[in-house]
Amino acid sequence: MTQAPGVLGTEHDAPATGPQPGHTYRELVGGPLDGQLIEVTGWTDEEITTGAHLITPHSAYGPGGRTSYGPTFSRPDGPWVWEGDVP
Repeated sequence: MTQAPGVLGTEHDAPATGPQPGHTYRELVGGPLDGQLIEVTGWTDEEITTGAHLITPHSAYGPGGRTSYGPTFSRPDGPWVWEGDVP
């Protein structure tokens, strides 16, 4: 799994930003980052099909914990679904 830094909308003190033209994103569905986007521009196909462990202030392991998101087999180019929190 990739340790991904770029989830849009997770930094409370960052200026509001949205998707940028020419960039590739996946929507996160379920879990603590539901409805947010992760930028996957420049990721390899393997990284994109593997998913990512994302740092979140709202994991079961407290602030700074990680949560796992990944594609579904039925929609590999679609949104990533929550797979659970990880220590």
